[in-house]
Amino acid sequence: MAGFDPELLRARHIDVAVDWTAKDTQLYALGVGAEELPFVYERGLTALPTMAVVLGYPGFGFWADPALGVDTTKILHGETEVILHRPLPPEGRFVGTNSVLGIYDKGADKGCVVRQTRTLSDGAGTLLATVNNTSFLRGNGGFGGSSEGQPAPRPAPPERAFDESVAIATLPAQSLLYRLSGDYNALHIDPEVAKKAGFDRPILHGLCTFGIVGRAIVRALCGNDPAKLKAIGARFSAPVYPGETIVTEIWRTSSGHAAFRARVAERDLVVLNNGYAEFA
Repeated sequence: MAGFDPELLRARHIDVAVDWTAKDTQLYALGVGAEELPFVYERGLTALPTMAVVLGYPGFGFWADPALGVDTTKILHGETEVILHRPLPPEGRFVGTNSVLGIYDKGADKGCVVRQTRTLSDGAGTLLATVNNTSFLRGNGGFGGSSEGQPAPRPAPPERAFDESVAIATLPAQSLLYRLSGDYNALHIDPEVAKKAGFDRPILHGLCTFGIVGRAIVRALCGNDPAKLKAIGARFSAPVYPGETIVTEIWRTSSGHAAFRARVAERDLVVLNNGYAEFA
């Protein structure tokens, strides 16, 4: 493998265009466990806001160029946020413009942090959403870069009882459904690959967990109207196994704003934290 080249990664720019159908929107909704008719029925079909994370997404191809020198076996997805500029249409052409916002060196034994952004537009060039991700490249630290300027995570939820919670059970086959929306990482389907990564069985995609929690937020804060959600973001803190129940705990912090976290009921373990939502 070539040595890590942070400047080449910093200049990385990938446009991904996809022609998305109503069936794709229904499949995404099923992948995050949706059962409500507006999200799965072609009559009056409505897209879930978190679907933005799979549109115009380059996948592992973003890191795959050998010239970058990225150790792809040691990448962790750290944070995701979706900012909605207008409701997502349930079908049509989408164009994602993917680039790097910053690279922060944590040291040879800790790796580096990469902030990425994607602007998502429709076929006419109308801006629909902005998706920001943080990735931890555990095998690519100590290159002499700075750790200064790294954005701080959103605050943790308030130290008081949550205002409401939504429990959503996942299916044992949840990751088999979700991967059909474009994330084919074998970690989520192949037991041998999962064992090599340190898990006793395949884990759920982090962005599937994010989508399930997004459903809970839309239900609790937006009256199941996706157009009311303006932004949602969270930090990933632990994996979920398919078949577990995800409980989203929500604190209303001010008008149109909320904090949240999510845990799996079976292990009483927080899997998403530092969550925030903005809604109308």
